Amino acid sequence: MNKSITRRAFVAAAATGTAAIAAGCSKPQEETAAPAAETAESQAPATTSDATSSPAETASAASAGGVARPSTNGRLTVQNARLVDASGNNVQLKGFSTHGIAWFGQYVNAECFAELSGWGANVARLAMYTHENDGYCSGGDQAALRDLLVRGVKYAADADMYCIVDWHVLQDLDPNVYIDQAKEFWAWASAEFANATNVIYEICNEPNGSTTWADVKSYAEVILPIIRANDASAVVLVGTPNWSQHPDQAAADPLADEHAMYTLHFYAATHRDDLRATLRSTVEGGAPVFVSEYGICDASGNGGLDLESAAAWVNLMDELGVSCCCWSLCNKAESASFIASSCEKTSGFEDGDLTSSGAWLKAMLSGETPTEVARPDGSGTGVGTFTLESITGNDGLDVSANLRQRWETNGTPYLLYDITVTSGTTPSNWGCDLVFSANVAISESWNCTIAADGATVHITGVGTSGVGLIVYPA
Repeated sequence: MNKSITRRAFVAAAATGTAAIAAGCSKPQEETAAPAAETAESQAPATTSDATSSPAETASAASAGGVARPSTNGRLTVQNARLVDASGNNVQLKGFSTHGIAWFGQYVNAECFAELSGWGANVARLAMYTHENDGYCSGGDQAALRDLLVRGVKYAADADMYCIVDWHVLQDLDPNVYIDQAKEFWAWASAEFANATNVIYEICNEPNGSTTWADVKSYAEVILPIIRANDASAVVLVGTPNWSQHPDQAAADPLADEHAMYTLHFYAATHRDDLRATLRSTVEGGAPVFVSEYGICDASGNGGLDLESAAAWVNLMDELGVSCCCWSLCNKAESASFIASSCEKTSGFEDGDLTSSGAWLKAMLSGETPTEVARPDGSGTGVGTFTLESITGNDGLDVSANLRQRWETNGTPYLLYDITVTSGTTPSNWGCDLVFSANVAISESWNCTIAADGATVHITGVGTSGVGLIVYPA
């Protein structure tokens, strides 16, 4: 996405591939507290809690290797709040999202989609922005965008993947802003893809700002009948407030459509236990949830990769049988992108062409559990020999430097430290010296004043907590 960038920290990323970090989806820091629910009564079987099979049974035994494919599993629908195949078997989709196809449409090609299918992806999400520059409703070439969507759905089908057609609401905040264009678009899309066995519709990506679930619901109640006139049983994904952080609000006041699902989006370095608890309680409460977008960096789409949080998310989604799409297939110079910004290829990617996010996704889809950064040549952990040798507190203070995160960008190792006083009375303005194994430069710091002098970093604290810095070799 393309939201305002906020400062974040980095974590290391994948067990295979590269550590060159580039990203795609820029978001503001999003709310992580468990949201409050709104109310209304459900008319839809999709929100009942009397499911006949457990979420853990999601990966259908009817599909080869437990990976659902259109050629084997057929068209998907929703039954008892579960995504199911044509035979009623629970399925789980795992795959990827493009970045905005108006800007990175070159990756929507047959060879690229076949390659990611080979990684283990069984769903591709085509993100078509509505409001941003060259968006569908803001000056974009609508005919060309429609053509690219048609080709993308075919490429996904040829690669035996499901495909999400995404009306990517973001800076327009409220899907009702372009409701007339949305009505026209979804009438076209639902007629165009009515006979496709691999298509899922996502009718609004991330409502945000002051947009409420009541706003989104009113929009959905206009769009869903338009889709149903052409496509009675297709799965339809509906965004939830606060950048799709509140599926529980939708569950408390559900749509009267048995094949609708509610989206939750997360970015692992920002969204942790609170939002995971929301996902669990919403799904276990009997509501259909689809994670149509996530990343393993922070909510800006930039910053470091939090592998521990990412693993917790993957484990939870697997436990609950929740489907998911990772952001994003592009070479934008941000952490969430799969392709290194220096790489101009649009298929045939080697490990050295992938970012840490891309290498993590490839490993995860193959069933591995990425735990650390590796360089493109497979050596090291991403920090080389650049290390902190010593730390000395001023005025007799005992000071510690906790290495919270580490990563590598375009061959340069970065280290993020939290600095704390471990003993002694903390003065209002304290300091310490950090000595590294090589001359050092400062990438970023917070809650302190800082200066680099050769291999030494001089810190003067301005408070008693929250002091940190990011450094790299000069």
